Amino acid sequence: MFERSLSVFFPAYNDSPSLPGLVGKTFAVLEKNVADYEVIVVNDGSADDTGEVLNRLAAIHGPRLRIVTHEVNRGYGGALRSGFEAAGKDFVFYTDGDGQYDVQELPKLLALMNDRVSFVNGYKLERSDPWHRIFIGKTYNRFARLLFGVHLRDIDCDFRLIRRSLLDLIELESTSGTVCVELVRKLELCGMEVAEVGVHHYPRLHGKSQFFRIKSLAETFYQLFRLWWWLLVAPRLGMKRADAHSNS
Repeated sequence: MFERSLSVFFPAYNDSPSLPGLVGKTFAVLEKNVADYEVIVVNDGSADDTGEVLNRLAAIHGPRLRIVTHEVNRGYGGALRSGFEAAGKDFVFYTDGDGQYDVQELPKLLALMNDRVSFVNGYKLERSDPWHRIFIGKTYNRFARLLFGVHLRDIDCDFRLIRRSLLDLIELESTSGTVCVELVRKLELCGMEVAEVGVHHYPRLHGKSQFFRIKSLAETFYQLFRLWWWLLVAPRLGMKRADAHSNS
């Protein structure tokens, strides 16, 4: 039994078919493995019946299920930022609302969290997507790891358990999928100990991925380079200017 308190949240955009099963499995897992918990779903401006589905689920599960609603879609980064802000427990776990990860594997992450570890990240044992998405995903992951100097093997695996106090040390700004790069890069810069564990990835049964669209990919890579500039390049330029000023 995980004795510390835990917030679990899911960013959701047009994920109404997968949410009942996902939320039901989540409560079943938490009741067996966590002493104190809450579940949060961030409805990021969904155009389907996600809102109605969540209202029905709230009537079933009561106050331990909280709903955060964005009237307008804020993007994946905006949804994650709202989820982290809403989470009030000692530890925070999140995964996507589309059901491609199995929340029943959460105990794997809980088992690795201890006094030394502040961040447990999953990595996909095998990606269950069409070949072109696998190729794009692997290329993006390798490129982002190289560009930002990230040590985690799978930046793109949104199956994460993070100590709340660590999240309080960073501020996220990304609105697109680049928020994952920003998150892991800033967490690694905190100098904490990280643990990683393999998790399964399943085919998407409902809806369409927002990441693998031309407009979304273009916006993601734009924000990726913007993030690279502000995280890595701008601080170095500032240090050089400060050194030049002090030596003048």
